[in-house]
Amino acid sequence: MTSWIATAGRWRFGGSLLGDDEAREDDPLGFMGDGDGLCSLSPLQRLYVFAACLVAGLACMFLSMIVFFKPIKFALLFTFGNLLAIASTAFLIGLSKQLRMMFDPVRLYATVVYIICVILALVCALWFQSKILTLLAIICEICALIWYSLSYIPFARRMVSQLFISCCDTEI
Repeated sequence: MTSWIATAGRWRFGGSLLGDDEAREDDPLGFMGDGDGLCSLSPLQRLYVFAACLVAGLACMFLSMIVFFKPIKFALLFTFGNLLAIASTAFLIGLSKQLRMMFDPVRLYATVVYIICVILALVCALWFQSKILTLLAIICEICALIWYSLSYIPFARRMVSQLFISCCDTEI
């Protein structure tokens, strides 16, 4: 059985430091690998940054609920929180792998719809300053984010689709 051991801020996998080239090649999960070579943080530091970004994103999303009746502030806080939460995973798996996964054919449409909804929410909030359009864009953004997130869970989209179809089926 393999073991993970923390040593001086670096993680050991099966006896060798993950910072070593051999350990990266032997890492069976490919998790917390090189980080595209752009990030010189250790795996433990990346976990800390991931957690900090995720907590900050969730805090922004929670704070956005406080200003729910001010759609412009709500849209800004909520969208910024979403972007922080999604960007936090780039510290775990690396930016290029994150982008490859986001634009994988399985989740390409969900990613594009989500990005369009984020831009639309910001445009409606900042440029048009329309409360109704901003709320509609935020609702679409939430739905796109849920659909995007479901693409990472095997068969989740299919189950949700079947559940929705069975709930909306009005045959007597």
